[in-house]
Amino acid sequence: MTVHGSRPVASPLEAPLTLRYDACRNKGGTPPGCPTLENLLEETIPRLVQGAAQRFGSLSALEDGETRLDFDGLASAGLEAARAFLAAGLAPGDRVGIWAPNIHEWVVAAIGLQSAGGVLVTLNTRMKGPEAAYILSKSGARWLCTLGEFLGVNYVQQIAREELPELRTIIALRGEPEGAVPWREFLDAGQGVDEAEAQARLEAVGPDDLSDLIFTSGTTGRPKGVMTAHGQNIRGFEAWSEVVGLRQGDRYLIINPFFHSFGYKAGWLACLMRGATALPQLTFEIPEVLARVGRDRISVLPGPPTIYQSILAHPERSAHDLSCLRLAVTGAAPTPVELIRRMRDELGFETIITGYGLTESCGIVSMCRFDDDPETIATTSGRAIPGIEVQCIDEAGQEVPRGKPGEVIVRGYNIMRGYFGDESETQKAIDAEGWLHTGDVAEMDERGYLKITDRIKDMYIMGGLNCYPAEIEKMMYDSGLFAQVAVIGVPDERMGEVGMAFVVATPESAPTLSPESVIAWCRENMANYKVPRRVEILDALPANAMGKVTKFELRKRVASASA
Repeated sequence: MTVHGSRPVASPLEAPLTLRYDACRNKGGTPPGCPTLENLLEETIPRLVQGAAQRFGSLSALEDGETRLDFDGLASAGLEAARAFLAAGLAPGDRVGIWAPNIHEWVVAAIGLQSAGGVLVTLNTRMKGPEAAYILSKSGARWLCTLGEFLGVNYVQQIAREELPELRTIIALRGEPEGAVPWREFLDAGQGVDEAEAQARLEAVGPDDLSDLIFTSGTTGRPKGVMTAHGQNIRGFEAWSEVVGLRQGDRYLIINPFFHSFGYKAGWLACLMRGATALPQLTFEIPEVLARVGRDRISVLPGPPTIYQSILAHPERSAHDLSCLRLAVTGAAPTPVELIRRMRDELGFETIITGYGLTESCGIVSMCRFDDDPETIATTSGRAIPGIEVQCIDEAGQEVPRGKPGEVIVRGYNIMRGYFGDESETQKAIDAEGWLHTGDVAEMDERGYLKITDRIKDMYIMGGLNCYPAEIEKMMYDSGLFAQVAVIGVPDERMGEVGMAFVVATPESAPTLSPESVIAWCRENMANYKVPRRVEILDALPANAMGKVTKFELRKRVASASA
């Protein structure tokens, strides 16, 4: 099999990690028509920003409330932020966290820190203090950009009592919370740094330098930092934006959160590539989204299937002008064929694309194409993006025949550089031949289209957000309230899937433990999307001879009860 891509050069940040799987990436060259770094105008995110300023100039780049930035203005704002990070002492490879919702300051801060040679660390806005502190500590982040308060949560207070010896400064992108430097004050401190110095630092950033650490959970129960580099992200989302047909002048309402690849890389980064306008959406409220589509003339509206289902079901939908909608990109959950038809017939989308990806693959693996029929779009996750290899294999590592289920493995330029500071987990995920083992089971048809059928790792997807049972189970078990915990995903008409927890009480908690009290504890201690929506208290969990909980028995129990 041919592998397409170039061998990355390890940065000082990656030095502890043995990238033994990269050697295979040089074999075979690049096929005709595949986008390569040589064919692109820029090889790093900071250079992309400056190239976009040259190409698109005074066109609208970013609109957030009363703030309007054209492409020239966005490049200037990014360089101003880079000067501030240089003044603060940021060195190449230093990590900077951003813990904030979709606002224009998020984008400017990310561009600024990356232009200064820093590595972006994204934090989920739904995290509680201890969850955020773990990521900041694990990544060694020296700066954190956040908010004073959002939806009643004061982010600075959330981590005030956490041990974070590496964290130098908290920067408030909005507001003036105690213990944080206001964003304007932080930017003003950078005025003493010569613009030429910031430009030189920007130009020193290379395609093989890390651009970001995005944390994802897995079977270990602890989030792992996925390392990806500038060049592979630029190349991958150039291909993504080409496949979906993103155009200059498109107006893209970014509902997907910036802390996720969908909102960050397939969001504002893709807009920079094509000259589209990014319009961040702070929270997902159907009436507001419907109003914005007509008022702001939105043409691009990606998101998980639940977004479109909610829009279609809203009683006031017909009162809004949705005629400007053109492009939808969805995935992350099963998509009914009827939904695809209704999106075209009732919402007016000309193009609907579904796809499949994971954080470890820069967020992209396979995609449908604009001319695929509704059944293909609804029932598959498309075929591999250009330059990427995808196979389905059996337990012996052999490729299975087309139409037979097997584990999805991926190889190519989009594969992560590894898990930050965790070589053993990296070696479990990526084999000696460079294949990323996804843990997802799929069938591949004769056209190369994937149909995801199962998840080896037990992950379930609630409303487009990945939920990892091992992480939720660990948090619940550590509370001391439960002798045993098992979490599975169960079907839900509105959210696709939700969590269901099976718990065994300790002798101390047994007299007062109830499903309601379990859910209440979870709501206090974990992000809302991780909270199990259903709880069953058992005397014991089913287990095999080795003592391992047999989750298939729990799933059978749920299925029987539903029947």
